[in-house]
Amino acid sequence: ATPRVKLGGLEPHAENILRSRRLIFVACGTSYHACLAARQVVEELTRVPVALELASDLLDRQAPLYRDDTCFFVSQSGETADTLNALQYAKRRGSLCVGITNTVGSSISRETACGVHVNAGVEIGVASTKAYTCQILVIVMIALKLSEDSISKGKRRNEIMRDLLRLPSMMRRVLREEGVIKNLARELAQETSLLAFGRGYNYATALELALKVKELSYMHSEGILAGELKHGPLALIDETMPAVVVATNDALREKMWSTIQQLLARKGRLVLLVSKGDDDILNYFNGEENDGRARIITVDTVCDCLQPILNIVPFQLLSYHLTVLRGFNVDQPRNLAKSVTVE
Repeated sequence: ATPRVKLGGLEPHAENILRSRRLIFVACGTSYHACLAARQVVEELTRVPVALELASDLLDRQAPLYRDDTCFFVSQSGETADTLNALQYAKRRGSLCVGITNTVGSSISRETACGVHVNAGVEIGVASTKAYTCQILVIVMIALKLSEDSISKGKRRNEIMRDLLRLPSMMRRVLREEGVIKNLARELAQETSLLAFGRGYNYATALELALKVKELSYMHSEGILAGELKHGPLALIDETMPAVVVATNDALREKMWSTIQQLLARKGRLVLLVSKGDDDILNYFNGEENDGRARIITVDTVCDCLQPILNIVPFQLLSYHLTVLRGFNVDQPRNLAKSVTVE
C-alpha cells in the first residue's frame, strides 16, 4: 500500500489551491528560508508557479494579488507583525489565505481560511531551529498532498514519502557528529567573517546557516547563491576567508564541484558539507597534494527535496558552538525577540 499524506486542515480547500494561478509564500527571516528550501518541490509536484515574498517587501511594493492566487503565510509564532499585515492585505484582495504556524490559536491560524499546524513543539530559543526543519517538512507534505491525484508524479511522490520515514534516523546520525563540528567551531571562533555557498535546494541552506551564525555568534556571515560567485563575491576570496560550501550529492553536484575548484584556485579556506560515500570529493581532499585544504562534514544522502532538512543541522550545531566559544547567550541574542510583533 502506498503511504498517504493526511492534512485535515487543507482538505476542504485542496482543489481550489491546485486551481490557483499562483502559489505565493509569504514569510520573514528563517520562515522565508524554509519556503525557499521547499519551493522547487512545490513547483515540480503541483506545476503551479510559486512566488516567494518577504512580508515587509510585499507590503512596501503593494504587490498585485488576485482572487485566483493562493497565499501561504508561514510564521513560527503565528504573530509576526509584517506577515500578519500581509495576510490582511491579501484578504482584502480576495486571495485564498492559508496559514502555516507552530502555535495553535495564533492570529495567523485564526485569520486564515485553512492551514497546517507545524507541530514542532514549543520553541524556546530566539533563533528558529526545529521550527525551520519542520516548516520545510510541512511545505513538502503540502506539495505531496496537492499532487496526490497526479499519475505522472506517482513515482517521485513515493520516493519522497519513503525517504520521509528515513529522516529521523539520519538526523540522529548527524547529531552524533557533534565532536567534528565542535572542533570546526574552535577553528572559526576568532574569525570576523564567513561566506556560505549553495544552489538549488541548498541555496536556502546557505542563507539560513549564515543567518544562524550572525544572529547567535554575532559574526558577519553571508549566504550566496553559488551561481553568483563570478558576479562579485569571488573578489572576497583569499587565504584568510572561510567559505562554507554545501555540496551534497544531487543534480547540481557537478556545478558545486566547479565552485569548489574556483574557491580552491583563489586559496579559499574551505568548509565542505558533502554526502557520505561521495568518494570523488573525499578522496580528492584526502590525497597528498590537497590534504588539509578543506574541513569536511559528511551527511547521509536523502531525496533532494528533503536534503536541506538534514543539511542545516550541522550548521545549527556549528552556530551553537561558535556562540558558546565566543561567550554569548545562545538562547537570547541581543536586540532580537522570539516573536517579532512590531514592524
